[in-house]
Amino acid sequence: MINIRQAAYHSVLRHYKDNKFSNLEIDSAIKKYSIEGPDRSLFTVLVYGTIERRITLDYYLSACSAKELSSLDTEVLTILRIGAYQILFLDRVPDHAAVNEAVECAKKNKPSAKGFVNAVLRKLISVKDTVELPKDRGPYLSVKYSMPEWIVSMWQQQYSDAEEILKGTDKPPCMTLRTNTLVNTRQELKEKLEDIPCEYTESSPDGIHILKGISFEEIESLCANGAYVQDEASQMAVRAVDARPCDFVIDTCSCPGGKTFGMAMCMENKGKILALDLHKSKLSLVTKGAARLGIDIIETREHNSKNAIPEYIGKADRVLCDVPCSGLGVVAKKPETRYKNKEDIERLPEIQYAILQASSAYLKDGGTLVYSTCTLNKRENEDTVNKFLDNNKGFTLESMTTYFPKAGKTDGFFVAKLIKV
Repeated sequence: MINIRQAAYHSVLRHYKDNKFSNLEIDSAIKKYSIEGPDRSLFTVLVYGTIERRITLDYYLSACSAKELSSLDTEVLTILRIGAYQILFLDRVPDHAAVNEAVECAKKNKPSAKGFVNAVLRKLISVKDTVELPKDRGPYLSVKYSMPEWIVSMWQQQYSDAEEILKGTDKPPCMTLRTNTLVNTRQELKEKLEDIPCEYTESSPDGIHILKGISFEEIESLCANGAYVQDEASQMAVRAVDARPCDFVIDTCSCPGGKTFGMAMCMENKGKILALDLHKSKLSLVTKGAARLGIDIIETREHNSKNAIPEYIGKADRVLCDVPCSGLGVVAKKPETRYKNKEDIERLPEIQYAILQASSAYLKDGGTLVYSTCTLNKRENEDTVNKFLDNNKGFTLESMTTYFPKAGKTDGFFVAKLIKV
């Protein structure tokens, strides 16, 4: 059986070198190496934590290394980061054990660097409590919460308390289930979960927070098709659509399908939902998910939603426009999101506006249009909605809500509800 830290090294390295998504790499490695029980938990923490805390780790390692980190090859830097993560953030791993494991990893993967790895990490142990963080507020928050300075600066400018947002992204939210109300009530679902610690969501009337680390496969064995995983803030976006039985609803960016399923449940599986997505390969997720949950009113179609489909113009009762975004509201779940290219993010509002504009054409008079993102960036959120309202006098704003991330509970999310008058 593979050593857990060796497995973590290979997974983090694949993330850095091949741009592998952390969640997909973790799932793949767990299956490949048959990692179970406490080892599975440690492996997941090591991979997620090392990727997430890169800025903090590099700050401390720079204070302990005679060499510039930029001069190190990726293999050596990966070994150092995994070792430093254990020393700085994992109380359950003794410091000396973290160093020994890092040296062993170097022996197997980069023998010439074992002495260097040993020296740097041993120095880190001796100075970790005395290393001073930057004095200026922005750089200080960047290092403390391992968030790029440009994101920290943006949140400082746009929101009243940037550090509160950063605290909310500091811990991955627990798993949250959305009750499949076609087959059971929320109370019945909670009863099916038996002895698993859980609690009802505060805002969504359909959600249950799972308060214990557990896989969805284990959940599914207890509740079968009675639920699926969906964050509470995402459930509230579905609630804003207010889909009703016999409606015709268009979901313009539907994959992987969580919001589509939620709307179908609100409709009591009566009516029709047209689920559109740019990527044909992803639409199978919607089809398979709907079949598992007993939903048969969803029709899928490959389509670029920057343009409206002529045959559906003026036909929909409700439209959900959950656009591609920077994902800064879900960095706690997807740690690599915080390291996205700034220039790529700055191009998003133009795409988002085009999708919103085209999606609005589907509505009947009196219809509801919901625009949502899983990000915290006013250029992608409020500014895009206000631009649309300025250019489309036939729409009124009913509500505009930002859900800020709560450590261990919910993602950051934005939802705007508009009515065609």
